Amino acid sequence: MKVKMFYKNQVEVANALCKVIDCYWNDELEENVMIESIKKIFENNKEKIIKENNYTTIIKQKCGKKRIELIKKIAKI
Repeated sequence: MKVKMFYKNQVEVANALCKVIDCYWNDELEENVMIESIKKIFENNKEKIIKENNYTTIIKQKCGKKRIELIKKIAKI
C-alpha cells in the first residue's frame, strides 16, 4: 500500500488515516508499517489534524471514535 505523506486538506488527511487503519484492521498491513505511516502522516500534516489542542471536526467526523483512539495512542496526543 502506498501512502502520501503530505496532503492539501483535512478531508484527504482523514481519508488517508482511515485507509491506513482499515488496511491494518483487515490484515492487509503489518502493525509496524501502520504505526510508522500514521506517525509520518501526523507529523507532516499536524496543522490539518489538530486545532486548539483538539482534533478538527472533519478529522473526528471522517475517522470516527475508534480510529481517533488508535491515532491518539500512536501519536501520543
